[in-house]
Amino acid sequence: MISPTPDQMASVTFNAEGLVPVIAQDVANGDVLMMAWMNAESLALTFAEGRMVYWSRSRRELWRKGDTSGDRQFVREAYFDCDGDTLLFKVEQEGKGACHTGERTCFFRSFGDS
Repeated sequence: MISPTPDQMASVTFNAEGLVPVIAQDVANGDVLMMAWMNAESLALTFAEGRMVYWSRSRRELWRKGDTSGDRQFVREAYFDCDGDTLLFKVEQEGKGACHTGERTCFFRSFGDS
């Protein structure tokens, strides 16, 4: 379990809506799995529970990744960038994948000819 210091938590810069962007990356192979949002409560719950808790902008509620799909994410490492306005969590992805479409990663489409 990761226990951030009060100073580290205070270093997180939330936007005008009280949110911060979060990138979830597979700790085993480095794949970028998804990007989502957290508020202060979901960030604190993520650290307390050891699994990813996000803020749904569309539903305006907390959501624990995998509660409905079974595709849960467990925190293994956590970082904040130099400005404190973007978070990176290295996670252990359980189940089929991170994307709500059923894909392993949300970044399965590319620009240009493949």
